[in-house]
Amino acid sequence: MSETASEDKRGENYVFSDMQENIGHIRRMLGDPADLVIRIISIGGGERSCALVFLSGLSDKAVIDEQIVRQILKAGRIGQEDSGLEISEVLGGLRNETMSVSQVLEVNLWSDVIKAVLYGDTAMFLEGADDALLVGTQNWKERSIEEPPTEALVRGPREGFTEKIETNVGLIRRGIRDMNLRFVSYTIGRRSRKTLILTYIQGIIHPGIVEEARRRLDTIDIDDAPESGFIEQWIEDSFLSPFPQLLHTERPDKVRAALLQGKAVIMLEGTPFALILPTTFVALIQSPEDYYERWMIGSLIRLLRYFAVFIALFLPSVYIALVSFHPGMIPFKLAFSIAAAREGVPFPAVIEALLMEGTLELLREAGIRLPKPIGQTIGIVGGLVIGEAAVQAGVVSPIMVIVVAITAISSFAIPSYSAGISFRMLRFATMLAAAALGLFGIILTFIMISIHLVRLKSFGMPYSTPVAPMFTSDWRDLVVRSPVTFLTRRPQFMQTKNANRASKRGKRT
Repeated sequence: MSETASEDKRGENYVFSDMQENIGHIRRMLGDPADLVIRIISIGGGERSCALVFLSGLSDKAVIDEQIVRQILKAGRIGQEDSGLEISEVLGGLRNETMSVSQVLEVNLWSDVIKAVLYGDTAMFLEGADDALLVGTQNWKERSIEEPPTEALVRGPREGFTEKIETNVGLIRRGIRDMNLRFVSYTIGRRSRKTLILTYIQGIIHPGIVEEARRRLDTIDIDDAPESGFIEQWIEDSFLSPFPQLLHTERPDKVRAALLQGKAVIMLEGTPFALILPTTFVALIQSPEDYYERWMIGSLIRLLRYFAVFIALFLPSVYIALVSFHPGMIPFKLAFSIAAAREGVPFPAVIEALLMEGTLELLREAGIRLPKPIGQTIGIVGGLVIGEAAVQAGVVSPIMVIVVAITAISSFAIPSYSAGISFRMLRFATMLAAAALGLFGIILTFIMISIHLVRLKSFGMPYSTPVAPMFTSDWRDLVVRSPVTFLTRRPQFMQTKNANRASKRGKRT
């Protein structure tokens, strides 16, 4: 080694050969915190010593005591019987023969040492060695695998992601035992240094999607990403769009299905929500349960969801337009019934709708923030009490309470929570348009939403695919789901490298 290289080796970026100097340096770098534990152990006959450095709240003390300290104290031949060994040989003996821990790495950069200690690993400094051993001793408390509360199904797996990214990776590998399954790791956050993993199946996914995902992930420069929503907002195509351009989920089966379709998945350490990319408007309406039931049942449920989307978006505005501008389009008896119900109401229909919709949104938000035992009770009882009191006081009409209730029920039928919020936002826009221009305003709003959906993209893919642009071969899984024996090819709009995902019934490839 040249003299220049030796001087660089002894720089502050590298581990020192003096153990006490290493201990002092790591104390200074971490600010000598109260949870920093430093244990010095004599090796063999006391001719050599090593220091174990770890954070008590992040490391498993039982593993350190049983698998490291006890094993080092028992290994008397190192430093005693073979005292003439080179320091590199002693370090290799500690790594390969003494410690009974599966994960042991040898590093010489301080950045690697600090990162490992902050993750819960134990750093070992041997007197005279200018390398450090990093021993895997993480002991993070983990939530058990259970069904996601936000995506409950009647029929389907009862497992969901957790906040531990290693567990989430295992859940994916458990369902896809393919050697082409790829996990690309990133470190996100200048301060938090969290692990982010990009997952895809090589040989299925289009290479352009992977390249674009990597390009966008490389642009992330932020102190901390506490949740995958930060990643979603950073890499999405249009921040001005009300629609989510990445689909988030807690369900491993939904992630596995997306991977097999040729999509990519982003998982972030510390959150159970994974991001699926690219996504389309149709994917927001679909649910894994569509495929677990027979095709007729799945198709009927999906049709109901599309109908629920229309109701959640346009029902209050249609009521406002008919009552305010087009009463002649209402059947004669129904018109008299509505007029009788609205008798004495001091506000026009649009003010009624805005009051009731605003009150409902407040109740929904309050039900989420309150403790679970009373949250649902407050939402149901509060809605009934306020609705009944408003009708009795003559502030709103009974027909408006019915319209708002049906709209709320329909919005709950949308599988994607983010999509449901988007429709709730657009509902207020359609109500104002109906109050200004009647049915003409609703039609203009629908045209504007359609134009926006056609122009919107998700990682370069048109958001309105497979309708515009049109891929007729993918329509068999659009509104009506065909039997699984007909779903033998992956979505054409994904442009996968391997289009076949099943053989036709009666044939084998």
